[in-house]
Amino acid sequence: MKLEKFIMAGWLLLGWQSLAAANDIPPQYLEEALRNNLVLKEKTISLEKSLLALKTARSLFLPTTRFEAQYLLSKGGRTIDIPVGDLMNPVYKTLNELTGSNNFPTISNVSEQFNPNNFYDLRIRTSMPLYNPELKINRAIQEKQVALQHNEIDIYKRELVRDVKTAYFNYLAASKAIVIYDNALLVVRENLRVNQSMLANGKGLPAYVSRAESELMQVENQLRSASNDRQNAKAYFNFLLNKPLTDTIAITEPDINQALLQLPSTEINDVSRREELKKLSIARDINQQVLKMNQSFRVPRLNAFLDLAAQGFDFELKRKSFFYLGGLQLNFPIFTGKRNLYTIEQTRLDGRSLQLTTDQAQQQLQLAAFVSRNAINTANSSYRTALRQESSARQYFKLIDRGYKEGVNNFIEFLDARTQLTNAQLQVTINTYKVFAAMADYERQSASYSFQ
Repeated sequence: MKLEKFIMAGWLLLGWQSLAAANDIPPQYLEEALRNNLVLKEKTISLEKSLLALKTARSLFLPTTRFEAQYLLSKGGRTIDIPVGDLMNPVYKTLNELTGSNNFPTISNVSEQFNPNNFYDLRIRTSMPLYNPELKINRAIQEKQVALQHNEIDIYKRELVRDVKTAYFNYLAASKAIVIYDNALLVVRENLRVNQSMLANGKGLPAYVSRAESELMQVENQLRSASNDRQNAKAYFNFLLNKPLTDTIAITEPDINQALLQLPSTEINDVSRREELKKLSIARDINQQVLKMNQSFRVPRLNAFLDLAAQGFDFELKRKSFFYLGGLQLNFPIFTGKRNLYTIEQTRLDGRSLQLTTDQAQQQLQLAAFVSRNAINTANSSYRTALRQESSARQYFKLIDRGYKEGVNNFIEFLDARTQLTNAQLQVTINTYKVFAAMADYERQSASYSFQ
């Protein structure tokens, strides 16, 4: 059987499909990854926490009502002396003499302690900020924090899309390598059979049989190694999708020719859509809001409160026990040792640092996109070179195989031709998926993938 037939049989056994319009991985895998990835779920929890923090910031504008109760027992402490006896006893004595009776008794002076004893205080207190610029600024900061968490999720999504695509292409490359080694295994087995037959008929050499056996063991070892690589690639791909590591992966062969038509222009180097830049922009906005909050220390705060309360002794509730108390509270700083001014200056320095970080990040991202675009060109060039080498190796193997069977070429030449063909086929496979992996990386560097 010819080598081409072996290769075609291997492809049919593995069930590879070539779709003319397909140049990417099956979309359901990306959907599964974006839906099930554990790290993405963890980041979604952080987003939910930010949303709750925003709701908390908004609730600060609403009135706060709470119930307060206290009961006091006391003895001793400061007292106030009330000379009731000294004031009233002379009057009572005169009245008794005038009336000739003892209707007005003698009373003693009174001493009352300041701390109330057996005293209760119940109140429902409602308070509400009337003017506090910090609350408005804090709400704006929390809104930016929510946007920041959304942005963090988008950053990881793009990383995940690239990793899933690269893992899928690695799995395809490992699967193709197995096909190539399977076909090579058929060739070396056939070669071993021929050499054993020739030796049995007295036309061969024992050294050729030994070398053929060695080649067979080498290809079998390479096949085992390729099988392990495919298992590892499958496990990593399923890990990204949060699926059992041994789950079957549907193979859809992407169209390399269609992919090559979509190579980016050498003039394209736009990174304006990168979420990392958006993240830094949001951070600068937050810094400006923090600066406003720090500067607002000069503005007074005004709050209102209202108490609906009851007070009394011995747990007695009387009509006069109930009362209400309301008022306004004004807070205005006079001297803080310039702490507020120092804080403002620190916030301004943070803003300058963020601007420098943004400029540096933009340059780094442009460099990464530039390098990634060049990597596509390099992978494309390597792929085309590998195709030519594979074509030459295939023609060379045909000639040597025919010459070996006719006795023109020796066994060493045959093995060398077979090795060259196998290596050339592997290089075509490797460089094919290097093109796809490089395009997936450039898609990440340029943030060109569109989330539905």
